[in-house]
Amino acid sequence: MTAVHGLSVDVQTPDGVADAYVAYPDDGVAHPGVLVFQDGFGLRPSLRSLADRIADHGYTVLLPNLFYRNGRAPVIELPDFIDPSQRPEIFQQILPMIRELTPEVVRSDAGAYLEWLAESPQVAEGPVGLTGYCMGARPVVLTAAMFPDRVAAAAGFHGGPFVTDTPDSPHLAVGTITAELYLGHAGQDHNKSPEHTAEFDKALDAAGVRHRTEVYEGAQHGYTQADTSAHDPESAERHYRELLDLFDRNLRPAVS
Repeated sequence: MTAVHGLSVDVQTPDGVADAYVAYPDDGVAHPGVLVFQDGFGLRPSLRSLADRIADHGYTVLLPNLFYRNGRAPVIELPDFIDPSQRPEIFQQILPMIRELTPEVVRSDAGAYLEWLAESPQVAEGPVGLTGYCMGARPVVLTAAMFPDRVAAAAGFHGGPFVTDTPDSPHLAVGTITAELYLGHAGQDHNKSPEHTAEFDKALDAAGVRHRTEVYEGAQHGYTQADTSAHDPESAERHYRELLDLFDRNLRPAVS
């Protein structure tokens, strides 16, 4: 088995420098690129391990600190095991930073991350894949819509609402998506209703977006995150299977 090489890198954006983690097979071969959008707890060891696992399957993975405007990771102090019910103040620190990630900011930052991947010698030519978690699922949808010629596969897991009453609601932007989209919703998720999920699927259908939506019954919001109280090992493994199948279908033909 090829070892995975992981290192810290800096990505220049229009608003500054985003610290990031990149992982790729240490085999001297360029591999399809993958961009990971973090959950609200940010760039930390468990997410680096997630990036390593995707890389081990044959991808070059970029995991940026989306909160770089507030400092280098870790932006806030986190326990090794995150149980929000025991540390409610964590959300008070996180929410203002999440609100800063407007569609305009997402476009600016995502453009820089995609450009970094395109220029990396470890990344094969061709479109990339996206995956995002919790708050990171929304920028996945927006990035796939904003850069349709550069994204071939996009996935979001236990994401927040994709349907809102604001003009920048993600469901209004899906008309330009050409990537295949996979959404793995948590069965127990207070962040969105089944009606919102159905409405987003309706928008994807109307736009002709190739997609599959699945509900991970019994799983809590955050089920993929191994260092949190919401972690569900069975659902997390299912997420890896679906994610890697999605990437293999859509990214490998570009380098075959």
